[in-house]
Amino acid sequence: MPNIKSAIKRVKTNEKRRALNASQKSALRTAVKSADVAIAGTDAEVAKAALIVATKKLDKAVTKGLIHKNAAARKKSRLAKKLNVLTSQA
Repeated sequence: MPNIKSAIKRVKTNEKRRALNASQKSALRTAVKSADVAIAGTDAEVAKAALIVATKKLDKAVTKGLIHKNAAARKKSRLAKKLNVLTSQA
Protein backbone atom coordinates (compact mmCIF):
# COMPACT_ATOMS: atom_id res chain seq x y z
CA MET A 1 0.00 0.00 0.00
CA PRO A 2 1.43 3.39 -0.94
CA ASN A 3 2.23 6.08 1.63
CA ILE A 4 1.55 9.10 -0.55
CA LYS A 5 -1.98 10.47 -0.32
CA SER A 6 -2.50 10.88 -4.07
CA ALA A 7 -1.20 7.36 -4.69
CA ILE A 8 -3.63 5.97 -2.10
CA LYS A 9 -6.49 7.76 -3.84
CA ARG A 10 -5.30 6.46 -7.22
CA VAL A 11 -5.35 2.87 -5.92
CA LYS A 12 -8.91 3.34 -4.62
CA THR A 13 -10.22 4.89 -7.83
CA ASN A 14 -8.49 2.28 -9.96
CA GLU A 15 -10.16 -0.49 -7.95
CA LYS A 16 -13.59 1.15 -8.34
CA ARG A 17 -13.09 1.55 -12.09
CA ARG A 18 -11.84 -2.00 -12.46
CA ALA A 19 -14.94 -3.36 -10.72
CA LEU A 20 -17.27 -1.18 -12.81
CA ASN A 21 -15.53 -2.10 -16.07
CA ALA A 22 -15.66 -5.79 -15.17
CA SER A 23 -19.40 -5.70 -14.52
CA GLN A 24 -20.12 -3.74 -17.69
CA LYS A 25 -17.96 -6.06 -19.77
CA SER A 26 -19.70 -9.07 -18.25
CA ALA A 27 -23.12 -7.60 -19.09
CA LEU A 28 -21.89 -6.96 -22.63
CA ARG A 29 -20.72 -10.56 -23.07
CA THR A 30 -24.02 -11.84 -21.66
CA ALA A 31 -26.03 -9.70 -24.10
CA VAL A 32 -23.95 -10.86 -27.09
CA LYS A 33 -24.21 -14.49 -26.00
CA SER A 34 -27.98 -14.28 -25.49
CA ALA A 35 -28.33 -12.69 -28.94
CA ASP A 36 -26.28 -15.53 -30.39
CA VAL A 37 -28.51 -18.10 -28.66
CA ALA A 38 -31.68 -16.31 -29.82
CA ILE A 39 -30.40 -16.24 -33.40
CA ALA A 40 -29.62 -19.96 -33.17
CA GLY A 41 -33.28 -20.53 -32.24
CA THR A 42 -36.18 -20.44 -34.66
CA ASP A 43 -38.08 -17.28 -33.65
CA ALA A 44 -36.89 -14.37 -35.80
CA GLU A 45 -38.70 -11.69 -33.76
CA VAL A 46 -36.98 -12.71 -30.52
CA ALA A 47 -33.66 -12.81 -32.37
CA LYS A 48 -34.18 -9.29 -33.75
CA ALA A 49 -34.97 -7.94 -30.28
CA ALA A 50 -31.90 -9.63 -28.81
CA LEU A 51 -29.75 -8.25 -31.63
CA ILE A 52 -30.96 -4.72 -30.92
CA VAL A 53 -30.10 -5.07 -27.23
CA ALA A 54 -26.66 -6.49 -28.03
CA THR A 55 -26.00 -3.71 -30.54
CA LYS A 56 -26.86 -1.05 -27.98
CA LYS A 57 -24.58 -2.66 -25.40
CA LEU A 58 -21.74 -2.87 -27.91
CA ASP A 59 -22.11 0.78 -28.91
CA LYS A 60 -22.23 1.83 -25.26
CA ALA A 61 -19.09 -0.18 -24.52
CA VAL A 62 -17.26 1.62 -27.32
CA THR A 63 -18.18 5.05 -25.96
CA LYS A 64 -17.01 4.02 -22.49
CA GLY A 65 -13.73 2.68 -23.87
CA LEU A 66 -14.33 -0.93 -22.84
CA ILE A 67 -13.73 -2.37 -26.31
CA HIS A 68 -12.32 -1.04 -29.56
CA LYS A 69 -14.77 0.32 -32.12
CA ASN A 70 -13.64 -2.14 -34.78
CA ALA A 71 -14.17 -5.07 -32.40
CA ALA A 72 -17.72 -3.86 -31.75
CA ALA A 73 -18.35 -3.42 -35.47
CA ARG A 74 -17.05 -6.92 -36.13
CA LYS A 75 -19.29 -8.47 -33.47
CA LYS A 76 -22.35 -6.54 -34.71
CA SER A 77 -21.63 -7.55 -38.28
CA ARG A 78 -21.30 -11.23 -37.43
CA LEU A 79 -24.52 -11.22 -35.41
CA ALA A 80 -26.40 -9.40 -38.18
CA LYS A 81 -25.08 -11.84 -40.77
CA LYS A 82 -26.34 -14.79 -38.71
CA LEU A 83 -29.73 -13.09 -38.30
CA ASN A 84 -29.96 -12.48 -42.04
CA VAL A 85 -29.41 -16.18 -42.68
CA LEU A 86 -32.17 -17.01 -40.18
CA THR A 87 -34.66 -14.57 -41.72
CA SER A 88 -33.89 -15.65 -45.28
CA GLN A 89 -34.65 -19.26 -44.36
CA ALA A 90 -38.00 -18.33 -42.84
